[in-house]
Amino acid sequence: MKDYVIRATAGDGQVRAFVATTKNMVETAREMHKTTKVATAALGRTLTATSMMGLMMKNDGDKITVIIKGGGPIGSILATANSKGMVKGYVDNPNVVVEDYPNGKLNVAAAVGTEGTVRVTKDLGLREPYNGSYPIVSGEIAQDLTYYFAVSEQTPSVVALGVLTKEEEVEHAGGFIVQLMPDAVEETIATLEENVKGLDSITNMLKDGKTPEDILEIVLKGLNPQILDKCEVGFECECSKERVEGVLISIGKEQLSEIIEEDKQAEIGCQFCNTKYLFNEDELKSILDKMNK
Repeated sequence: MKDYVIRATAGDGQVRAFVATTKNMVETAREMHKTTKVATAALGRTLTATSMMGLMMKNDGDKITVIIKGGGPIGSILATANSKGMVKGYVDNPNVVVEDYPNGKLNVAAAVGTEGTVRVTKDLGLREPYNGSYPIVSGEIAQDLTYYFAVSEQTPSVVALGVLTKEEEVEHAGGFIVQLMPDAVEETIATLEENVKGLDSITNMLKDGKTPEDILEIVLKGLNPQILDKCEVGFECECSKERVEGVLISIGKEQLSEIIEEDKQAEIGCQFCNTKYLFNEDELKSILDKMNK
């Protein structure tokens, strides 16, 4: 089944919702970065959330980047998405290993850490991008983004994210973001709170065969949810040898000349997809020639 996000409204416009299934997206990231189980869970949750947040953007050229840095052994988690929900990302330490919770569940908070920030950058095509930085509250990702929405956007939200692995491979992944609009009345708020109170985990629901459409009906029971659209999403990196060439230009003529003289070649890797680009001596000289013109 392809990854997708459904975008919906409920309660006569008092609630908006995004529900995602992202197994392939997260598995692609796992394969690219060779992440451990806990790193897969942390990165997968962040990718899923960032993809849904990308779909909240209004214009085609808009982009959103989420950086989670909690002081834990995983280092930073970075994910960036466009307005179509296509996302890419990585973690500093894909090999991180921490002890699981006593119940056997992955201790994502121990890997991420709880002393740090969630930074969200929105590039809306303006002169300066919007930047917001907020304290991490749990290190489990979903709660941290719930806090971000409440503080930054003054939007009460319910965020649920999950990744389930079998052996090393991703078996299920997904999540939802449900938000109350400013005109939400007490009755609507109470209904949503009651629905969420006894909710099963997102991975259990996906494991039981529930689709995003099914999950939407459960979360928004009694609020008459209406699906607005269904967006296919995934992990996508738009890097190329031409784009990576900019890194060599940025180091300057002097350092590039030294590389040509001493190493005769250069290899540059993309952090997002781990693709390696090799530039031979002739290619490096050609780049230097362009810089000298």
